[in-house]
Amino acid sequence: MKALPKSQILRFTEKAIHLARRAVSRYSSKFSKHRYTLPQHVVLLCLKVRKNTTYRGLLDELIEMPRIRRVLGLAELPTPSTLCKAFNRLDMAVWRIILTLSATLLPTSGVVGVDASGFDRSHASKHYTKRAELTIQQLKMTLLVDAKVNAILDLHVTTTRKHDSQIAPSLIKRNPENIDILLGDKGYDDQKIRRLARQHEVRPLIKHREFTPLHRAWNARLDTNLYGQRSQSETVNSTLKRKYGAFVRSRRWWKQFRELVIKCIVHNLERSLATSHERGECP
Repeated sequence: MKALPKSQILRFTEKAIHLARRAVSRYSSKFSKHRYTLPQHVVLLCLKVRKNTTYRGLLDELIEMPRIRRVLGLAELPTPSTLCKAFNRLDMAVWRIILTLSATLLPTSGVVGVDASGFDRSHASKHYTKRAELTIQQLKMTLLVDAKVNAILDLHVTTTRKHDSQIAPSLIKRNPENIDILLGDKGYDDQKIRRLARQHEVRPLIKHREFTPLHRAWNARLDTNLYGQRSQSETVNSTLKRKYGAFVRSRRWWKQFRELVIKCIVHNLERSLATSHERGECP
């Protein structure tokens, strides 16, 4: 009997469980109930974000997905509260490790763009918030994106109005081995950033704010083809919002930060599947 072709979600699940097994141990403690594994929890949380749904909504769909359950080794499904508790227990450091590993699945180039975008902290409609005169503070997420394959290398999330030039240094310090050329718009025009980049052997390609004719001359000399790749960072920010939602569902800030990291991991896994298909590696 001919085997059924693999769906996108099945291939995503296979790649996600393989990645999760590299990143986390089987169980959080020898005293745990050993009913579900940490990799299973990681993949279920990624599937929740990928489908842009709730815990209950995801588990309801998985009832009708025996192939997905088989890949995950789930004889029975966890309850929504079990998944919620798993999300609370998995630290931000664990999700950062998984994000780093997910970026290694893609053939990155070293040409990296930095760009920021805002995510709503509530999914109330814009019409309702305007009518009710509500002010909902946004999260500011800054991404480091490889321009060749749109892989997210790192992110910084804040609830404050911190300026771009204050955020970029920490991203550079954490990722010097992944950046050869740093692309940034005028928001990152800061000599401290340029000096820091050069100290880490990174070439800064950042537009100057044009206060003098000299600044205009420097901008005119920029490699326009190379600098034009900065738009890929904006594309990735737009893709995250379009596919996985322009808001975060969690109410507490530390959960919101984790939710955004999972969005980035899911994006990298999807990009890995897309590039594998382009290279003819997928069945």
